Amino acid sequence: MKKLLLFCLLTGYFSSSAQTKLVFVYFTDKPNKAAFYANPLSELTQKSLNRRTTLGIPLNDQDAPIEPSYLQNLQNLGFTVTDYSKWLNGAAVKATPAQITLLQAQPFVQSVESFARNSSTGPTIKPVNKWKDNTSFQKIQTSFNYGSGTAQIDQVNIKPLHLAGYTGTGISIAVIDAGFPTVNTGSAFSRLWANNQIKASYDFVTKNNDVYNTTLSTHGTAILGIIGGYLENIFVGAAPDADFYLYRSENATVEIPEEEMYWIEAAEEADRKGVEIITSSLGYNVFDDPQYNYTYADMNGSTSFIARGAGIATEKGIFVLAATGNSGQQPWHYLLTPADNAKVFSIGAVDAAGNSSDFSSYGPNSLGIIKPDGSTQGTSTTTVYDGSTLIVNGTSIATPIAAGGVACFIQAFPTMSREQVRTKLRQSASLYPNYTDQMGYGILNFGNMYNSVLSTSEHVKKEKFSLFPNPVKNILNIISAYEVKSLEVYDNLGRLIRKNNDQKMVNVEDFSRGIYYLKIQTKDKIYYEKFIKE
Repeated sequence: MKKLLLFCLLTGYFSSSAQTKLVFVYFTDKPNKAAFYANPLSELTQKSLNRRTTLGIPLNDQDAPIEPSYLQNLQNLGFTVTDYSKWLNGAAVKATPAQITLLQAQPFVQSVESFARNSSTGPTIKPVNKWKDNTSFQKIQTSFNYGSGTAQIDQVNIKPLHLAGYTGTGISIAVIDAGFPTVNTGSAFSRLWANNQIKASYDFVTKNNDVYNTTLSTHGTAILGIIGGYLENIFVGAAPDADFYLYRSENATVEIPEEEMYWIEAAEEADRKGVEIITSSLGYNVFDDPQYNYTYADMNGSTSFIARGAGIATEKGIFVLAATGNSGQQPWHYLLTPADNAKVFSIGAVDAAGNSSDFSSYGPNSLGIIKPDGSTQGTSTTTVYDGSTLIVNGTSIATPIAAGGVACFIQAFPTMSREQVRTKLRQSASLYPNYTDQMGYGILNFGNMYNSVLSTSEHVKKEKFSLFPNPVKNILNIISAYEVKSLEVYDNLGRLIRKNNDQKMVNVEDFSRGIYYLKIQTKDKIYYEKFIKE
């Protein structure tokens, strides 16, 4: 009944307002940009400036704030102005054809571009693209560290970075999504609050700070849980020590083009705060009003406003990840925007066995650029909600696994350009140099990438050491020219099971058969090696 009522209301709305379209008004300039260049801290935090300095990215006019008088001019002309972008240098307003002509005649207006892509005016029913709706709560029963998150962490080999001490500390991640209920109250997120890891939040849809309202979609909560969730002896996220900015840009009850503006505004705020990573499990191709729908030809990385904004974010030194979409079994089986942007690292979904999830959307983008870039587990993936574990399917849930791994890697190599990180992620994936349209270059492998960079980096030289015998039955020996301060052995669930100080051997005779991780602490650095117990 509710669906039918909504359908009738929308029909009436589109009939009465068919001549009004959402448009973007581009401004001519930024008259006060000199003041920004003289004092960048008036607009950007020191952390944001530090990221640019570290990566060698200069400030430009996009970084300067928008001209307030131009916004006021729009209001004086009778327009309601709530959403605008300094990166694109303009504002979004609803306008009739006559009003568009009026806008184009204004001296402060460079041009006007419509969000509408076609002339359709009737309502349409949109497919579900954001989250494969197949979830279930589980009782808390497990009794080990990584718990039910072990398989998805191990599939992309993040654990070696954790054992090397890289768990996301000092790295900021902006989660741009549809809502974060229970994050402020649930025990799964209490560790984040206790350690001051939730840095800020904002709802760009309603223009307030209440992203935790229980009436909102729980989608963002599940995404955050994959990265930063923690339930002792039950679940550990992919980057449990990262910092988080929680931004709502998606109204899950409707699909409107304004949401692209909300996303861009959230990305700009993330840039102001100095985040290193944006993870977004949102995507667009159709809207409640079909005149705004995109075609596959529009999935070229530059047609949609959100793809343009995401591309600019990457140019600011932010590593942007986006879910490819869950339309693999639909007539529209292609990727969604902003995953179509070449500089956005797009993620597909696989199951625990490494096979492409049937719902995972297909690339490439319409220009032929390989998409997705890589894949992680998106079928029967575990996250946390409130105080329980939650099983979720979708590229939505696959994407934050990758985001957590990227956070750990950037912590290890903070000066590496984001383009280099993207390239190395592709090159270390399971199918590279081959690829498929549904899996991209394959399953990501953060441990192999980390080890590869260690062995070649000009800044980080790995001490020469070797383990023997490997596989081992009784005594594992370490040969090193450097003093070994301690050895720690972890099992495949992440549990510390043995520690030796000031020794170059460890007795594993009583270990069960399987794969183990050896953490080697020298005077200055921490390294890891994998070994097999026969």
